[in-house]
Amino acid sequence: MNRRTFLGALSAAGAATMAGHHLAWAAEQRRIKPIGIQLYTVRDALRHDYDGTLAGLAEIGYREVESGQDQDKPPKEMREALNRHGLTSPSYHVDWKRLGEDLPQVIDDNKIVGRTYLVMPWIPEEVRNQPDGWKHAAEYLNHAGETARKSEIQLAYHNHWMEFIPLPDGRLPYDLLLENTDPNLLKMEMDLGWITVGGQDPVKYFQRYPGRFPLVHVKDVHSIPDAASVRGGRFAGENMSILADVGTGVIDWKRIFVHSEQAGIKHYFVEHDNPKNSMETARVSYQYVERLRF
Repeated sequence: MNRRTFLGALSAAGAATMAGHHLAWAAEQRRIKPIGIQLYTVRDALRHDYDGTLAGLAEIGYREVESGQDQDKPPKEMREALNRHGLTSPSYHVDWKRLGEDLPQVIDDNKIVGRTYLVMPWIPEEVRNQPDGWKHAAEYLNHAGETARKSEIQLAYHNHWMEFIPLPDGRLPYDLLLENTDPNLLKMEMDLGWITVGGQDPVKYFQRYPGRFPLVHVKDVHSIPDAASVRGGRFAGENMSILADVGTGVIDWKRIFVHSEQAGIKHYFVEHDNPKNSMETARVSYQYVERLRF
């Protein structure tokens, strides 16, 4: 082999190695699959045409839905409706009061639908405002979580922004919930939009509490409100104009989802609390999430 042939072979080998590394890198990129949607996003469409709305979501590409009482049919009807359209529903938002005496019935109903998660979406203001209200809430959630776990159902908690308004002692209610609940009895469904509004970084929580976040709400915002207005309690839920279709806002989804494995995320639910056109929001958001690689 002369010098020119040798250098050519060496160059080709180097190019092949680089190409191999590039292909390996590309293969390692992850995507979100299956993609779910919180049916609260399309609640008005469901009231108008329940079966047609589920069919439309399935046609867009969604394979999982999360719902609450206002978006559900009776359990058997719900299961049949989901089956008709190739959908599953792994989780359900349950009212605070129904975690008490009604919990066994709630569990039975949701097992008929095929769900494995019950999510507490909102702690009532009268509970939160009691002395040590957040700690009492943690005790209540631990108890409910233990009951649910005996039936092979996992309880989880969904945040808004108020969990990131400091208490008089400076601590955050979200931290109190995480620290005062058993990680086996209470997981977290992190709303990635509302925690951003609250001025906190989801990734830091994923790092501090790995595996605690099996569900997330994929919610985008056009802008992040002034931190002082949120922390001072001056931000209100009526300020829904900041919400955006997923991918059209300011949240850096790649930065968050590259930590999905560390967080323990298994289910991703697109959500928009107040869309102008709910099915269009569902379509635009799905298309962005489906193309996302991280």
